[in-house]
Amino acid sequence: METTQDGNAEHFLELIRKSKRGKFKIYIGMSAGVGKTYRMLQEAHSLLQNGVDVKIGYVETHNRAETIALTLGLPVIPRKKAFYMGKEVEEMDVQAVINLSPQLVIVDELAHTNIPGGRNEKRWQDVMDILDAGISVISAVNIQHIESLNSVVKEITGIDVSERVPDRVLKEADEVVNIDLTAEELIARLTEGRIYTRDKIETALKNFFKPESILQLRELALKEVAGQIERKVEAEVPRNISFRHEKILACISSNNEAAKTVIRKVARLASYYNARWWVLYVETPRESPDKIALDKQRHLINNFKLATEMGAEIIREKSDNVATAIVKVVDEKHITTVCICKPRLSMLQIIFATNIFSQILKKLKSNNTDLIIMS
Repeated sequence: METTQDGNAEHFLELIRKSKRGKFKIYIGMSAGVGKTYRMLQEAHSLLQNGVDVKIGYVETHNRAETIALTLGLPVIPRKKAFYMGKEVEEMDVQAVINLSPQLVIVDELAHTNIPGGRNEKRWQDVMDILDAGISVISAVNIQHIESLNSVVKEITGIDVSERVPDRVLKEADEVVNIDLTAEELIARLTEGRIYTRDKIETALKNFFKPESILQLRELALKEVAGQIERKVEAEVPRNISFRHEKILACISSNNEAAKTVIRKVARLASYYNARWWVLYVETPRESPDKIALDKQRHLINNFKLATEMGAEIIREKSDNVATAIVKVVDEKHITTVCICKPRLSMLQIIFATNIFSQILKKLKSNNTDLIIMS
């Protein structure tokens, strides 16, 4: 009974917290130049004309004439200046935003990394502070900056994007809007010099702005927004039919690259289903701290941190039987889907040559639990 009362109290406190929090809207796009900042500024003008106290907290114009023109007439909160690596740089003054307390603030470049020594490491963390202060925020991000898509984007473009936003930040948004252009329209904007200066156009055409890359990034952006809408419908639209509430378990090993791949793919899956998810690492006797290499220990810690940032809960089990440990967690957490990395052996060899997978498959079948084997 006490547990139920505590749960009800926590739920009520969470409702109160959300009611006091600012509203959060994110414009998302497949790449730079689609018009996210332009659309934010258009909306800011419209809100200002309708009596809303809206201010610019930080906008990056990239010296684009059309964007600069739209900043005129909008109140701007002065940026904070600091010296970093011998240069004067400007950052959003988060405390000034909170002190002025406008109804709504425009904050561009959600994935931006702040200079060291500031209030927060990342701008998305600044945004969370502003929202917690009861101020609404409109922000923008490109699809390639979403953490769980890092590996996919690297495959598409060949570029490892260093500035990333955890998926849970998008889940915090009350509204996610896709700014969409065709590949032809985007390339035309680029070649006309409306995105980058002339000296950067050729390089851009060889990287993010190849037609085949744009199409794939566009698909990712559309899927992301579709997933956000589906989650919103499930959360807010009453239904008389029952849903299977997904609970997903990602099983990782000390293999760094395989573990990162599983974590990111499962984060996407959990995001799609709006599901709770866990990352399980089974420490066998041969992988005890005194036997496992230091670099593997470091990779494990980094992967736990990555999973936590992406919204997972970490479970560490000590066992000499991996299958038993997985089955134990499946029972305890009422897992609906188990995700594992594809073994180096063929699946048939694994099933017939060892009893690990046969144990897992037998148990999952009796539990009506799905098993996903990831490449």
